[in-house]
Parts: sequence; structure tokens; C-alpha cells
Amino acid sequence: QLQLVESGGGLVQPGGSLNLSCVTSGFPFSNYAIGWFRQAPGKEREGISCISASGKGTKYGDSVKGRFTISRDNAKSTVYLQMDSLAAEDTGVYYCAATNPPPGLRDMCYITERGYRVWGQGTQVTVSS
Repeated sequence: QLQLVESGGGLVQPGGSLNLSCVTSGFPFSNYAIGWFRQAPGKEREGISCISASGKGTKYGDSVKGRFTISRDNAKSTVYLQMDSLAAEDTGVYYCAATNPPPGLRDMCYITERGYRVWGQGTQVTVSS
């Protein structure tokens, strides 16, 4: 059974940091690109970061570039999202999702939802003083 489980969310003050984890199981992790998405209250879900199956490619949305860092540990089948300099606008539910690209595209990833077939249940991040 393909499964993704996010953790690491919580309440943090503006300027603080959180490190989200996405633990996966049930599929060959090293063949999959992983994306992080978030949904703020009253807004549509947006893609914020991704890492390619090979780990060689990453992407960030403009709103998080320079503040968030994505990484993967294939031995643990886990992707991390280090979030620094958090602001109120970063509040929302954070989801990770998996997509299986063809072999020739395993150095690439994208942060649009199309193609991501497996999703986690989400973890809440609240940035507030």
C-alpha cells in the first residue's frame, strides 16, 4: 500500500523554523519525485517545493525561495522540508505527494499538482505570535 505520512508541523513564532518530514512506504522511493504543497485558509493549494527522484533536481515556489530547503534520505524513504524565517503567510496545511517519472526524467521535478498520484494526509503549520 502506497503511503505518505507528514509530521513536524506545529505552532511557531514569526521568524522561527520548522522541519517537516514526509515518510513514505509501499513503493520504490528512489524512483519517485516528491513534492510539498500547502493550503492556506481560504486559498487554493499551491506547490512550494519538490525534489527529483535522483535528488539532483529541486524547485521552489517564489514565496519560499531562499527560506525553505528540501532534501531526501533514500535510506529512510523520507523527504524533509526545512523551513526558516517563517512568516504568518506560511500558515496552512502542508502536504507531501509522490510522482513516478519515466527513467529519462528522474533528475527533474515540478510543483504543479498534475501527475502526483499519492498524497499524505497533511500536517498543520501555524505561524503566529
